[in-house]
Amino acid sequence: MTRQPLATSLDSYEVWFVTGSQNLYGEETLQQVATQSQAVADGLGGMPVKVVWKPVLKDSDSIRRLALEVNSRDDVIGVIAWMHTFSPAKMWIAGLDALQKPLLHLHTQANVELPWADIDFDFMNLNQAAHGDREFGYIQTRLGVARKTVVGHVSNPAVLQQVEDWERAAAGWAAARTLKLARFGDNMRYVAVTEGDKTEAELRFGVQVNTWGVNELVEAVDAASDADVDALVAEYLEAYDVADELRPGADRHQSLRDGAAIELGLRSFLEEGGFGAFTTSFEDLGTLKQLPGLAVQRLMAEGYGFGAEGDWKTAILVRVANVMGSGLPGGASLMEDYTYDLVPGSERILGAHMLEVSPSLTTAKPRLEVHQLGIGGKDDPVRLVFTADPGPALVVAMSDMRDRFRLVANVVQNVDAPDLPNLPVGRAVWEPAPDFATSAACWLAAGAAHHTVMTTAVGIDVFRDFAEIAKTELVVIDDDTTVRGFQRELRWNQAYYRLAQGL
Repeated sequence: MTRQPLATSLDSYEVWFVTGSQNLYGEETLQQVATQSQAVADGLGGMPVKVVWKPVLKDSDSIRRLALEVNSRDDVIGVIAWMHTFSPAKMWIAGLDALQKPLLHLHTQANVELPWADIDFDFMNLNQAAHGDREFGYIQTRLGVARKTVVGHVSNPAVLQQVEDWERAAAGWAAARTLKLARFGDNMRYVAVTEGDKTEAELRFGVQVNTWGVNELVEAVDAASDADVDALVAEYLEAYDVADELRPGADRHQSLRDGAAIELGLRSFLEEGGFGAFTTSFEDLGTLKQLPGLAVQRLMAEGYGFGAEGDWKTAILVRVANVMGSGLPGGASLMEDYTYDLVPGSERILGAHMLEVSPSLTTAKPRLEVHQLGIGGKDDPVRLVFTADPGPALVVAMSDMRDRFRLVANVVQNVDAPDLPNLPVGRAVWEPAPDFATSAACWLAAGAAHHTVMTTAVGIDVFRDFAEIAKTELVVIDDDTTVRGFQRELRWNQAYYRLAQGL
C-alpha cells in the first residue's frame, strides 16, 4: 500500500522581496540600497514561507518583467514590496497592473533608531522610505490594487506576525487557485445553502468543482486488495482506541474492514484525479456499504477539504484552512452548529456532524467505534469519537449571495465538554464571541451557512488577509460586534460589492 501525500506543507512555496528605487541616486547609493534591502529580507528569514530577495528595481520595464515572472511561477505565491528610497510611482503602473499574485506593502526602514547626531543629507537620501512608500501607496490606491500594508521594523515580533499571517493567506489562495474538487453525487435535496454558482467559484477562487457518479467511487473501493485492507486495519489498531467489537475476530470486525476499503478506494480516486477536496451525500451512496465516516475524518486530518451533503463551498474552506494552518498546532474540520445549552449566562454551542469531524481538532487519542446511523439506509458506519480540545478557534462559513460570495467568521472559544456517553461522534463545544445572543443574531442576519470550517490553527487575521486577496466579502463576529453595527455593515456591503463589480 503506497500513498501519495497531499501537498499541504508550505515548504514548496516562496515569496519575492522586491525593493524600489531609481537611477537618480547613483551607483554607490544604489549599492547601499541593495545591501540594506538584503538585510531587511534576511530579517524575514524565519517566516513559514521562504522569502527570496530580488535585485533592486529601478525602471518600469524591470518592474513589469518581474510581475510577469511572478505570475508564471506556481511556486511564487506573492510579492513583498518596500520603497527603500523614492521610487516614482508611475514606474510601477504597468507592473502593478500586470501582477496577479498577492501583494504585501512593507512600510519599514533599515534602522530602528535614528542616529540623530550623525544625520546629514546623504543619510536622508538613503533613508527616505517614509515618503517613498507614500508615493507607492498612492499608486496602489489609484490602481485599486488589493494588498496588505504592514508598518514597522522587521525586528518587531508584531510585524513578523502580520507578515506570517499574510504568507499563510497567500498560500491558501495559491491552494484554492489550483484546487480540484470532486463531488460524489449532488447536494442534499431541498437544501438551499449548499447550492451555489460553481462557475463563479472558479472565476473568483480558481477552484474546479465537478461531479462524479458515486458508483465510480464504488469501483475504486471494490478494487482494494485484502492485503491493503489488512495493512490499513493494522494502522487503525495502532493509532486509535478501537472498540472490542471491531477488533479482528470480533462480531463487527467486517464493518471496520469495509470502512478501510472505503478509505483505500476514496484515497486512490482522489490521488489519481489530483483532487484536494471532495463531498459526499448520504442521499446518494450507490452501492457503498456504509456512509464514509472514518475515511473522511482521516483524509481531512491529512489536509483534504471536505463538505457533507454535497457542500462544496465548505469543502473549499476546509482545504484552504488546512493549507493556511500548515505547521501550526491544531487543525481544520467540517463543523455544524447542532444544538444549544441555553442556561442564562453560560450559553454554549454543541457542534458535530453525523460522522465527519476531523481528529486534527484533538490531541487526545480518538476512539474508533461503530454505531447505527438512522439515515442513508446502509450498514452501520465506523467513525472516530472524540471532543475537540479547549482553546481559541474560529468558525467560517461561505454563502452564495447571488451576486457574490460572502464569508462569515465567528471568533469562538472551545471549552471542556460534559460527558456525552450517548453521542458517538466527533464534536466540539464552544462559547461564541461576543456572547451567544449577539453571535446567533448576527449569523442569521448574514445568511451564513449551517456548515462551517472550524480551525484551531489560524485566527481571524489570516482569514481577513485571505478575503482581501480574494476580493471577497468577509464579515466578522468578534468581541467588538454589536447587532446594530453588524446590520449596518451588511447594508453597506450590499451597496459596496454591487458597485465594485461595475456594470
